[in-house]
Amino acid sequence: MPARSGVVAPPGWSRWLVPPAALSIHLAIGQAYAWSVFKPPLEASLGLSGTASALPFQVAIVMLGLSAAFGGTLVERNGPRWAMTVSAVCFSSGFLVAALGAATRQYWLVVVGYGLIGGTGLGIGYISPVSTLIKWFPDRPGMATGIAIMGFGGGALIASPWSAALLSHFGADPSGIARTFLTMGLAYAVFMTLGVLLVRVPPDAPPSQGAADRAPSPASVTGARVSARSALRTPQFWCLWVVLCANVTGGIGILEKAAPMVTDFFAETSSPVGTAAAAGFVGVLSLANMLGRIVWSSASDFTGRKNVYRLCLGAGALMYLVIALAGDSSKVLFIVCAAVVLSFYGGGFATVPAYLKDLFGTYQVGAVHGRLLTAWSTAGILGPLIVNSVADAGKSAGRTGADRYTTSFLVMIGLLAVGFAANELIRPVHPRHHEPAGGGGRPPAEAVPERGAGL
Repeated sequence: MPARSGVVAPPGWSRWLVPPAALSIHLAIGQAYAWSVFKPPLEASLGLSGTASALPFQVAIVMLGLSAAFGGTLVERNGPRWAMTVSAVCFSSGFLVAALGAATRQYWLVVVGYGLIGGTGLGIGYISPVSTLIKWFPDRPGMATGIAIMGFGGGALIASPWSAALLSHFGADPSGIARTFLTMGLAYAVFMTLGVLLVRVPPDAPPSQGAADRAPSPASVTGARVSARSALRTPQFWCLWVVLCANVTGGIGILEKAAPMVTDFFAETSSPVGTAAAAGFVGVLSLANMLGRIVWSSASDFTGRKNVYRLCLGAGALMYLVIALAGDSSKVLFIVCAAVVLSFYGGGFATVPAYLKDLFGTYQVGAVHGRLLTAWSTAGILGPLIVNSVADAGKSAGRTGADRYTTSFLVMIGLLAVGFAANELIRPVHPRHHEPAGGGGRPPAEAVPERGAGL
């Protein structure tokens, strides 16, 4: 475990140095959202189907949720520097194993490297700064987590053109893909190390203890103090699990297949979309994803978390309906609607840590967040599976263009409606689930939502 003197902030340390540390991790692991750039060359060089080429991404998202769930308590205990180190090692080494798999044409090694090993780095890295940021910014938890988590959404904004450029330079054959993976793995290792060196925790929140061991400021008191174990027994946790799963499924289905989707969608029009333009579309979605994380999470500090999710789920379903009805009639309309969906996707991710704080307090918010991210694992399977299987089935049936995706968009509308309903069921946590304040005494009589809770 890192030495306390090297992790706890010295007197006068600015809390605004912590978000950049978190960003260095999230910008790196956000590369996962640019996986669609690798799908066409992998399919062409290794003879894979669209469903098969999505497997490394799907496994990575599953491992993200599982590692976050099982590692959340360790992150709370050992602190952000330990977690960021583990993330950097796993994520960068995952690329190296994937490079070996591509070079030897052993696709299972790509799945193991990028999916299993890299996915573990994704999960630990994703939750590593969350509870630390909430402790540094108890007055604006939505904004603080949004700043960092927007890096995960914006990571593909860098990785998408960078990956395309590397593939163009090294080639789109197995050897070129391997060199691209190798280059990215080494570069990310260096970049993530910067965050490891910069991160600090507040002096009153030692890395070996949970948030309950610090004296909270008045702005951070919600009245709730729920352990991770107790949170799993509440209906609020599972309603929020459904909300997050639905919101993520609605966005990840587009994001994972973004490049081939926009190409297929307008293939039958007078101006089809080329490879460079498809990579640009991935960049636009990544920008929307990134901006949505800071805009909607910051707005939740004033409008309430529930209201933000009402917007994300309700308007997201409307955007899917517009895409389904418009078909390939307008590229601009398709891009705008897809970008709005991705902004809601990102906003949902960035708002959920503050939602958890409002419901369960800061006692073990990092561990609770890790367990909630199993919803992401589920969505990481559902979203790509729905879109890819429907598209592959449509291709086998002779469908072309937008018709290959209409059914999957209608399924997404239904899932978002389920998430909307689950959000409406969320209420403050019953006091019987609260931990005794200060390690003794009775639980507080009631949980009082603070500004932004919107419960």
